[in-house]
Amino acid sequence: MPLTTEPPAEKTATERAGPPGAGDPVALKVVPVRHPWRWVAIAVTAVLIAQFAHGLITNPAWEWEVFAQFFTAQTVLKAVGVTLQLTVYGTALGFALGIVLAFMRLSASPFLRWVALGYIWAFRSIPLIVQLLFWFNLAYLYKRLDFGIPFGPGIFSFETMGLVGALGAAVLGLALHQAAYAAEIVRGGVLAVDGGQLEAAAALGIPRLRQLRRIVLPQAMRSILPNAANEVISLFKGTSIVSVMAIGELFYQVQVIYGRNGRVVPLLMVATAWYILLTSALSVLQHYVERHFAKGMTR
Repeated sequence: MPLTTEPPAEKTATERAGPPGAGDPVALKVVPVRHPWRWVAIAVTAVLIAQFAHGLITNPAWEWEVFAQFFTAQTVLKAVGVTLQLTVYGTALGFALGIVLAFMRLSASPFLRWVALGYIWAFRSIPLIVQLLFWFNLAYLYKRLDFGIPFGPGIFSFETMGLVGALGAAVLGLALHQAAYAAEIVRGGVLAVDGGQLEAAAALGIPRLRQLRRIVLPQAMRSILPNAANEVISLFKGTSIVSVMAIGELFYQVQVIYGRNGRVVPLLMVATAWYILLTSALSVLQHYVERHFAKGMTR
């Protein structure tokens, strides 16, 4: 006798729907992820910050009245001006020379590439303070400079004594040191631009200088600016090194004052506050310049 099987009975509407709320996203219970250690870290960090702030306010060793007395003193403001002057001159000359070195490294000439590479290698290897002292003692190294036929007789000459003063030596040392780093920053930004755009511009007959000015540099600035801003800020803080040359910049002037009155900590806080204030201003300027060159770019 043949076996017969009955077709399975169709599921009722209740069975097809499943448990209550299974098909309704609104009815689902959402359980947030717990992060207990995150809250522990926040609590510990908040306590440490509060303790540090409390110590700054209540510890009399900070001598905030001395800080307030010298923060806007005439000698300190003049020293801030010298620091800004060193930063502006060092940045302008350093990046001008750095752009030249960057394109020498990108040149098709092996000689120019090796000259630029040698310069960058030398000035990145020698500490800045050593370079500054070399330029400060230029008159000792070369008592007279002759201009004329190379390896032949000189047409005219002059003494180097007094040629490069302390401020000039500081600017020269900072600029030459900055140029080595600026060259690599600019070179990296130029290499970040797609080479196909230059090929298309050359096919359209656009001159090389215009390609550089209108195509390469506007795009390269997006890569150059963050690193360049960091170098400018580092140079601004690095001007404190020229205090070894007895130049009246901020850190040197602070040292002179606390050498007289013995108030070391509040005077160091004066220098610290000015460095933080001006570095913050440079960071804000960096933000707006980056936003200008990032127009039309979406992330």
